[in-house]
Amino acid sequence: MTQNRRSTQNSGCSAWLAKLFGQKTAKNKPGDVRIENLPADPEPLPYRIRDDFLSPAEKSFYHVIKGMMGSTFTICAKVSLADIFFVIRPNENMSAYNRINRKHVDFLICESREMKPLFAIELDDSSHNRSDRIERDAFVDEVFETAELPLIHIPVRASYNTNELGYIFKKALEQSGFLSTPNPRDNNEQQQTTQKDSKPAEEPKNSPSSAPICPKCGTPMILRIAKNGNQPGRKFYGCSNYPKCRMIIPVDEGN
Repeated sequence: MTQNRRSTQNSGCSAWLAKLFGQKTAKNKPGDVRIENLPADPEPLPYRIRDDFLSPAEKSFYHVIKGMMGSTFTICAKVSLADIFFVIRPNENMSAYNRINRKHVDFLICESREMKPLFAIELDDSSHNRSDRIERDAFVDEVFETAELPLIHIPVRASYNTNELGYIFKKALEQSGFLSTPNPRDNNEQQQTTQKDSKPAEEPKNSPSSAPICPKCGTPMILRIAKNGNQPGRKFYGCSNYPKCRMIIPVDEGN
């Protein structure tokens, strides 16, 4: 008798839950709930691989420069400007970020070991003669010029003179500083213009309140102490926007 009562209670409870959630129950078997009207399987996401990641002209040019670059340089295709550049004072310059967020360059040439951008290439076809593209190209050129990263425009051709391209690339590498030979007097200063990647520098407890402003991105700098490198224990000012900005200013401890 008790067991029948429990079965009836379970059946009633299950029916109540099914009714609460908008589900139907079968009446032929007391205590057995059959859920109907189950939601359909979710549709798969609407993404597919593009067959035109590189256009025929871009693919042809890529194979030409790939044979020229060797292992010293790495070619990155279709790189967003937002992955190359950062915006100083982003809270104040959100519109500046939005202007580069959906733009890209055809090729970015990086130094293979550190993957440091050295120069970029735009492959110009007839579409660049449109008024909207002319305006877009002028803005992109200004972005690269402001950030001091060379940008080369190469007209699309059926074939390319590798000697001519080599000369153009060499000029870009010189402009980026990759091929420049620093003056011995400036060698020490050149070595101290960027922070090292291996270990973060230690920040001293007694940092002076008159920290300089980063000459590269305009943010306050932080007094740090080198933990490794050629001069461990050496104090320097590092940009607070690290690692996006690796600018440093050596501290003259003689004064």
